[in-house]
Amino acid sequence: MNRHQQPRKDEWLDRVRGEYGESPGLTLTLDEAKRLWGLDAAHCQDVLDALVETRFLKRTAHGAYARNEDHV
Repeated sequence: MNRHQQPRKDEWLDRVRGEYGESPGLTLTLDEAKRLWGLDAAHCQDVLDALVETRFLKRTAHGAYARNEDHV
């Protein structure tokens, strides 16, 4: 992949799953996730929403994203 290509969505899904798997208790807001992964708001939201939809992540009461321990 050259430096101008963005990773595909499935690559981002794998990366985010890996980050949450390596960091138990990781909880990120959308803004924190955007900064951590260098994604724009729309792409970051799309990835996070997909992981919530599959129940890998859940939204906390404060709107952050955390690993859904019921899905482990």
